[in-house]
Amino acid sequence: MLNVCTYIGAVAMTLMALWRLPALRYDEPERRALWACSAGFAAALWCRVPAVKRALDAPITDLYVLVKYLTSIVAILAVLRYITAIYGKPATGAATPRYVRTSRRISRIAHACALSAVGAMVTLFFTAVDRSRPSVEFATDHAGQWGAATFISILYVYLASASATCAFQWGRAARRAETRLLRSGLALMALATTLYTTYSLFRIVTVWNPTSASPPTMRVVADTSNLTVALLWAAGASIPSAKALSARWTTWRALHKLYPLRRDLMEVFPDVPFQPSASRLREWTRASPSLDVRLDRWTQEIADAVEQLRHHATPTLLHTAEDVTSEHPDPEPAAEAYWIKAALHNARSGGRSRLPVRGLRDKPLSDSHAEAHWLARVQAVYATISNEQVNSLLFQAGESRGHYFSRQTAGQP
Repeated sequence: MLNVCTYIGAVAMTLMALWRLPALRYDEPERRALWACSAGFAAALWCRVPAVKRALDAPITDLYVLVKYLTSIVAILAVLRYITAIYGKPATGAATPRYVRTSRRISRIAHACALSAVGAMVTLFFTAVDRSRPSVEFATDHAGQWGAATFISILYVYLASASATCAFQWGRAARRAETRLLRSGLALMALATTLYTTYSLFRIVTVWNPTSASPPTMRVVADTSNLTVALLWAAGASIPSAKALSARWTTWRALHKLYPLRRDLMEVFPDVPFQPSASRLREWTRASPSLDVRLDRWTQEIADAVEQLRHHATPTLLHTAEDVTSEHPDPEPAAEAYWIKAALHNARSGGRSRLPVRGLRDKPLSDSHAEAHWLARVQAVYATISNEQVNSLLFQAGESRGHYFSRQTAGQP
């Protein structure tokens, strides 16, 4: 069961790293550091998966241990760089607080000693660590041996110092977070690094003073601790991004709902859109422009096309549509939907008014998202209107049509 959980944790952290991979395209050290942290923790967890462990151990005994520890150093260095850059900034014009100076000093020391620590660990691993047989749980199997104890202590002293700094910074930031969502994410990351600090200190003690616990038991403790820390950190790092992800999903759904209405309007008025209307699949696979920009453009293009429909409607069409939809559960969007469908029918058949009629009624919509929500309500009714209903509406609205409306041939202005 633990192996399955470890596999799930490794996959989760890998997905986290892939999600943050676009950060490499931007010149933003903080975002790159978060990606490096995710990638480092993912690599460390993969080293605990039995199949990966066996593959690494095939050429060199216990090689998985060295890879796991080195990737853990990379991860903790990355997160230390991130938190000292983000949460170590004093207020503008204020003197640098002591905690900021301390965090920066720890970060500088950690990065300055990284190469030396890695070099010492690699040297000890190949010269002073007894690797005559594969280990079940490396720290427990080699407890009391000075070479392995020194090897492990270098790592965990390093990780404990960095993790404690991260825990302090995230805990402090969580108390001052402006939103509950951000506060929850920061608190989870502070909890994760606090547990990692405790675990690191526990490892230092047990490697010099062996416990009576068996290697399989200690392996369960080690894997459970690391898995818990990784999942807590992943959850905490993801929670603040959940709001942005939710906004993207809402925007995507709005575009999905507006697609049929926009497609019909752009087929009749092909000069209106900034980008030619494409198939639904092509629209969903566009990488540019962004979803927010596309939604803004679509609502504007729909509004421009509806404005053009004033040349293809009779003066009584809107009033008639409002009368027809007065008993509808959503009467105002329904009236607009009937008016648009009927005017589009006239435009397709070549009907054009001698003078443009008054357009749809003004609505107090504050932004493109509010407008998209309104248009989605219009589209919901628009999709249900049959040709018979359109013809009936046009017949009822035709009392002043004779002297106001004319039929034109294709190409006629």
